[in-house]
Amino acid sequence: MRNATRMARPAALVLAFVLSGCTIHQSIGKSTGAFLHPVSGKDFVHISNDRWDSRNHALLYFYRTHSRWAADEIESPSVYIDGQHYFNIRDDSYTWLEVEPGPRHIIMRRPLLGLEGINDIDLSRIADAVLDVEAGHIYYLRYNELSPPAEVHPDLDAEDPLATGDLQLVTRDYAMGKGELVTTRFLNSDLLAPNHAATSIVEANQDADYERRREALEQARDEEIEAMKANGQYGEAPWYWPFGGGPTRPLETDRQIEALDKAYAALEAERERAEEAGDSSWWPF
Repeated sequence: MRNATRMARPAALVLAFVLSGCTIHQSIGKSTGAFLHPVSGKDFVHISNDRWDSRNHALLYFYRTHSRWAADEIESPSVYIDGQHYFNIRDDSYTWLEVEPGPRHIIMRRPLLGLEGINDIDLSRIADAVLDVEAGHIYYLRYNELSPPAEVHPDLDAEDPLATGDLQLVTRDYAMGKGELVTTRFLNSDLLAPNHAATSIVEANQDADYERRREALEQARDEEIEAMKANGQYGEAPWYWPFGGGPTRPLETDRQIEALDKAYAALEAERERAEEAGDSSWWPF
């Protein structure tokens, strides 16, 4: 009974913080480490080209090389892309994700009983980098907290987080030629350590891109209005009619927001048409 109570505490804490309006970063029930649950998937093999859209999207391989540290972990670190948790990477394992081209924000956190942080405060953030991916390209991301790769990726600046941290971008030749990736095993999703990897997250990336762009435009709109006020191009509302006043010319940011919203609405309509037609590539989950 005591064990059941202890197991329920993290979930109760998460519920309390969610109800208070905080953003909780957690991987409760997903962070089981290799000491308790060694990876047992099949040996590494590149996925076939018909499993991802190589013309319009990109492919990320994540792999973790073997170390005694990783093998003795009770909890494994979690991987987030654009703010969403997808998997916890255990010793001697690999997985993949199909992503939308553009800047993909990758964060890794180390959990404590599955809890990882609140809002912008993390218990332990072990990687934080932006990878600008291009359509048709395949990227190899290597994680090892003890031994960095012997060479820096030629396309990265020496100070780039993906060239200096525990999670580093490496070339295909390095990942394959050094024999590191080929000795790893697939990170299965099971009851002891479920994950949401080995699939397309393009739709989630597109949603994140839209939200990020719209937020930036809303901020730019406020700045544009302040600049117009400073230049006498913004009429203030009279005291007797609070609904008057406003800019003396159309806002450029309003035009951009309208164009962005129309493009996103068209994207959503295309998703609905594809789903109705049975095209699972638009909704792989």
